Amino acid sequence: MAHAALAAADATTAMDAMYRYQRHIYDLTRKYYLLGRDDMIARLDARPGTRVLEIGCGTGRNLIAAAERYPHARFFGLDVSHEMLASAEKSIARAGLCECVQVAHADATAFDPAKLLGASKFDRVFISYTLSMIPAWQGVLDAALSLLAPGGELHIVDFGGQEKLPGWFRAVLRRWLTTFSVTPRDDMEAEIRARLSGGKFQLVMMRPYRGYAQHAVVTENIAAKTKQPPGNESRAAA
Repeated sequence: MAHAALAAADATTAMDAMYRYQRHIYDLTRKYYLLGRDDMIARLDARPGTRVLEIGCGTGRNLIAAAERYPHARFFGLDVSHEMLASAEKSIARAGLCECVQVAHADATAFDPAKLLGASKFDRVFISYTLSMIPAWQGVLDAALSLLAPGGELHIVDFGGQEKLPGWFRAVLRRWLTTFSVTPRDDMEAEIRARLSGGKFQLVMMRPYRGYAQHAVVTENIAAKTKQPPGNESRAAA
């Protein structure tokens, strides 16, 4: 626990230092290269009463866009940076969304959702261009899957392999991303599939913009759910 707390404190310090000034221009500059975020939000299909959590909510840009698109859902966000959360809180208040959007400070791999947000499970969890910035990103995948309510969905968009783009573009992009401590997760699909081996969930993987981005959607495996062993029908109905 002490090691986890120390790691979280270190992450907060690093992210606050990075975004202390960047946060003021973050949304303006990132819209040109954080591609696929709005497509992901459109796929959330957050119906009335749906609880939606964003891991790594940053300035609150995605939460605000989602809350405006799905006005009868409930939105939560967490981030390890106090600086980014300061921007998020101001933007959420300015948009008049304080009643339906709640944000909090936390390390994505070590927090108590019920204590922090008042909800232990979520119908939708989404992660936008965050895994590529977190060293222990596999732990975030584990946490995100554990937070899904029955029938829930996990949506992830991040930098892809750029496999259908010119080689020079990929090289320049990745060299530039390192200046922001960003590392595209080329093995993201494999890491997700390794966590779905039990058959409870299924994965749809998309690579839009000629592979510039990768978009993962993890949903409950309906086929596995409906395929009940003999004698389990009454238990399933209950």
